Amino acid sequence: MSDTPVLALTKDLISRASVTPADEGCQATLAARLAACGFQCETLVFDDVTNLWARRGTSGPLLVFAGHTDVVPTGPVERWNNDPFTPTERDGLLFGRGAADMKSSIAAFVVAAEEFVQSHPDHAGSIALLITSDEEGPSINGTVKVCEALQARGEKLDYCIVGEPTCVDHLGDTVKNGRRGSLSGRLVIKGKQGHVAYPHLACNPIHRVAPALVALTTETWDHGNDYFPATTFQISNMNAGTGATNVVPGTATLDFNFRFSTASTEESLKQRVHALLDAQGLDYDLHWNLGGEPFLTPRGELSQAMAAAIQAETGLTTELSTTGGTSDGRFIAKICPQVIEFGPINASIHQINEHVRIDSLEPLKNIYRRTLENLLLASN
Repeated sequence: MSDTPVLALTKDLISRASVTPADEGCQATLAARLAACGFQCETLVFDDVTNLWARRGTSGPLLVFAGHTDVVPTGPVERWNNDPFTPTERDGLLFGRGAADMKSSIAAFVVAAEEFVQSHPDHAGSIALLITSDEEGPSINGTVKVCEALQARGEKLDYCIVGEPTCVDHLGDTVKNGRRGSLSGRLVIKGKQGHVAYPHLACNPIHRVAPALVALTTETWDHGNDYFPATTFQISNMNAGTGATNVVPGTATLDFNFRFSTASTEESLKQRVHALLDAQGLDYDLHWNLGGEPFLTPRGELSQAMAAAIQAETGLTTELSTTGGTSDGRFIAKICPQVIEFGPINASIHQINEHVRIDSLEPLKNIYRRTLENLLLASN
């Protein structure tokens, strides 16, 4: 029996070793198919990153499917049951790097759009795809740059579905309607190196920072809200010392991270950390890095259209969630009022033997197509 269109395209994409930021021709393949059904396709290159913007229609509302063709490195190839870039079917699963994150979603996007256009060639509104090869990398020259370009030329996005793998146990059980922000810091506590036998001639930065660590790790940063859990603070690394047992270190370095909700802001967290450190009279340097701001799409037209599509296709009542790491949704939310994420089960992403259930591909495509129908046909 021949492969369905969505399975065949998923396999084609997996077979391309598009380790970030490489695209390996994935986007050209997508553009050729989309152009055949009336999309205007534009390749946007920023530094070493290739991006695709494909749009059909000129009127609103505009629904965008967003995703990435780049994948994370495979890890030890010998630990895979098959070559990571040779799509392999086994026990009802399709194995390969990017199978779940997120080449199956991209294939489902494209085939859903093809089917929708074939059935409704004169549909209201517009459909677009925003595809990058820089989501798994530093995320500098991908979606963020495309969004800036779209905003500069006045393109208005109304809805966006990011194809990140969101489901936990069954296709359709979870839709992400937001993500927590990520704020990291590197704290260097300054002391004075010396001999452990003469502590009065030294200043141990580990001892100095200990009370501050108690304060930082026991502080209640916020209580979250209806959509987000409370903001969390975690120390990821701590380093001090020369390796000798008889030397008081001169500095201690800590790396920490906040995963923060919309109940806090980047500036409020920074101010409170500095206040806690200053209260201990510490001599320190602190360098910050904002990995991503939180975003939230409250229940509305897009999440309702997706929930109805999931119910019709799978019989499940989906749950909205904001768990997980950052995604490119944080960039799109700056120019689009309604952004949600939906894709296959995420249990194997970034792992050895990454896979997706083959019998989930057709329903995934149908959910995307039904969401198009719920939003664009209702606009007529």
